[in-house]
Amino acid sequence: MIATDFLLDADFIPTVTADGYLKELLTQIEWRQDTLRIYGREHSIPRLHQWYADKDIGYTWSGLDMSPQNWITPLDSLRELLREKTGHRFNSVLANLYRDGNDSMGWHADNEPELGNEPVIASISLGAERDFQIRKWKKGANKRHGPAVNMLLPHGSLLLMSGASQRDWQHALPKRRRIALPRVNLTFRLIGH
Repeated sequence: MIATDFLLDADFIPTVTADGYLKELLTQIEWRQDTLRIYGREHSIPRLHQWYADKDIGYTWSGLDMSPQNWITPLDSLRELLREKTGHRFNSVLANLYRDGNDSMGWHADNEPELGNEPVIASISLGAERDFQIRKWKKGANKRHGPAVNMLLPHGSLLLMSGASQRDWQHALPKRRRIALPRVNLTFRLIGH
């Protein structure tokens, strides 16, 4: 059921506080842009990113191995806020910077084995409000996709994804050319050892 797999708190962080976090993260994170090989060709990932985690917790997605950076104060503060407000503990965060509406994220599920069968992922949005789309999907030989459902993720919001959100659903952040401002998205995760 979508209502239990995706919970949106549009006012998780007050605006003035969210403004401060956005400013800090834009300057303190050492953003990087990697390339992925798709059908034999190299493509730049259409956003910047960085991986922060407890010691020795790496992460691999789409064949890209991420070595953890040491926690910085604003990310550690947000991790503690999440623990207090949700009761969930996280040992890592993937930070994404969408510089403007030309940056995007294609359809995918965060279903890497190290996340477990029903991971809890806490996604904090800071900056430009963006569309977040989800769709039901069935993997296997007979892949099928349901219609896309759109959610707006405002500045300071928290989207908590849990249950079957990564097993039975895909999500994407489409391009929106009219958007000129940046958005920082932080997806906090618990990586198994």
